[in-house]
Amino acid sequence: MKTDAPFVGKTMKHKTMASAAAEELRRRILNEDYPPGFQLKQDLLAREFGMSRIPVREALLILEKEGLIKVLPHRGAIVAELTFDEIEELFNMRILLEPYLLERSAPRITQEAFRQLWVIQDKYRDALDNDDIAEWNDLNKQFHMMLYQYAQSPRISETVQNLLIECDIHTRIQLINIEGDRERAVAEHTELLRLCEAGRFAEAADLLRSHIDHIRTGLLSLLRARRGQ
Repeated sequence: MKTDAPFVGKTMKHKTMASAAAEELRRRILNEDYPPGFQLKQDLLAREFGMSRIPVREALLILEKEGLIKVLPHRGAIVAELTFDEIEELFNMRILLEPYLLERSAPRITQEAFRQLWVIQDKYRDALDNDDIAEWNDLNKQFHMMLYQYAQSPRISETVQNLLIECDIHTRIQLINIEGDRERAVAEHTELLRLCEAGRFAEAADLLRSHIDHIRTGLLSLLRARRGQ
């Protein structure tokens, strides 16, 4: 499948070849340039990116760990399409883990970190207003992970970061297709910050659970309608 992206090997020399290839492939998957079920052929990608197959193979391993692709016998690497049960599991894990991180982190968030979070929130709102879903996606991850950065729970934080990546494409589908959810997302992020600044950490955690659960239920309803189930 042809894309408009530049060759990775020529434009991202400051990164390792594998991480650069993974970043570009991740971008294409999340933008749905590569739809679910699309086969990723190592030799073609290596030729396009101007690198050997070894870093491409390493990039595919990174994406497999993130849940964006699956490696199947006789088919190789394909873009993943999650079942309803898998989507439910992803969001249920977020509901369990993210409020825990927030309650550990929020009391330690510095004034400078709050200032940065409000800057991210302003950019987040602008990205949604401008229909820039790709930019919104990056800002959403930044917002959540900055909220949790003082939790002092590196293993759980890494797990949540991977969950956010794996949920990205599904959350995009929800925001693009469900009227009113963009405004709700902005409002809930704003209220999360206000509650944390006010020291109302348990209320913030409850709001975060509701925030994630709303995405889960809306997305599953949308996908069931799309798939005729």
